[in-house]
Amino acid sequence: MGGYDGLHRPSLRKHPTEAERLLWRHLRLRQLGGWKFRRQQPVGPYIVDFVCLEKRLIVEVDGGHHAVQVEKDARRAAWLEAEGFQLLRFWNTDVLRDVTTVQETIRAALDGGHSAPAR
Repeated sequence: MGGYDGLHRPSLRKHPTEAERLLWRHLRLRQLGGWKFRRQQPVGPYIVDFVCLEKRLIVEVDGGHHAVQVEKDARRAAWLEAEGFQLLRFWNTDVLRDVTTVQETIRAALDGGHSAPAR
């Protein structure tokens, strides 16, 4: 449900979507290449679904409402990228249907840099 500016995030943190819960099970506890991810993390004026701060990689899981808020998402993405973050977006259905491919895409983005994971 990425894309909110933090207005509704307290309830979303306690009640993530099924897709967010599924992806978090694969990202938490340094399961993806040893990289630490945080969930529902403030980044500037936004709260992002998942972020690896060491790699400055943000992962957003979006529902159907993002199809109608394209302009807002574009402004948000531009701000995050201007701050040096790489942004990956996945639809809820992509995560639910094929979480392995989503993981592989995230791992490829993590491997694209030169830093080693902090352990």
